[in-house]
Amino acid sequence: MSPTPAILTDTTLCTSCEECVAACKAANGLGADVPRRGKARIDDLSPTRYTTMVRREGGRFVRRLCRHCLEPACVSACLVGALQKTPEGPVIYDPSRCMGCRYCLTSCPFGIPRYDWEQPVPFVRKCTMCYERQKRGEPPACTAACPYGATIFGDRDELLHLARQRIQAEPGKYVDAVLGESELGGTSVLYISDVPLDFLAFAPDLDDRPLPALTWAALSKVPPLVVGVTGLMAGLWWITGRRNALAAEASRRRPEPTPAAAPGPEEGGRCK
Repeated sequence: MSPTPAILTDTTLCTSCEECVAACKAANGLGADVPRRGKARIDDLSPTRYTTMVRREGGRFVRRLCRHCLEPACVSACLVGALQKTPEGPVIYDPSRCMGCRYCLTSCPFGIPRYDWEQPVPFVRKCTMCYERQKRGEPPACTAACPYGATIFGDRDELLHLARQRIQAEPGKYVDAVLGESELGGTSVLYISDVPLDFLAFAPDLDDRPLPALTWAALSKVPPLVVGVTGLMAGLWWITGRRNALAAEASRRRPEPTPAAAPGPEEGGRCK
């Protein structure tokens, strides 16, 4: 079995310096953050921020990004294959295939993808784990930029082994779990932490079963619905078009009104 690329984040080493955020922006040409749709906060995930620092009460910051699930619900929810799970592991996006249904946004259990509403032709935006860099043999920009080793890149099995070693070496320091190891079928972004990470959607009772089977159970009913709705819309379009055409034809056949004759001198006002 070929290695599965993954990222391990140790929250106890993170200082929230945001070097990872800056490196991600530079690597993807994301530009400056701006308020979105009247919202004052600019530090949430957005089309200009594929990774960010999430603040928990008590001052703890934890990095948030796409989890690159081993069996991603967003991919199974995409009707046109715009989102794809690559053989190497990262979940990538092809905007040329996207039809804008946004099913991926609602299907993601971690609430990651964002829609670029500010563009005339909006697309989905999310982390791709620097897939193009990986193909060149380079690590993701965010992991290469971290000055404290709080987020590192490597083979998933090796990172899981390292994470367990750290937990066993200091059992009083960490929550006894490698988050992302098995939740919802497992993810390629792993965390070890000294605080619960339920605010990153890692709820304590999160099921280990992958979501695509559940997603497809609902989406399998979509094609007949799409066909039915498409037929209905086509019928309405034809009826409306036919009605407009008949109205235009009737308007052309209606005789033009005879212009009123100009009043003669005898009909005009007389001088007194």
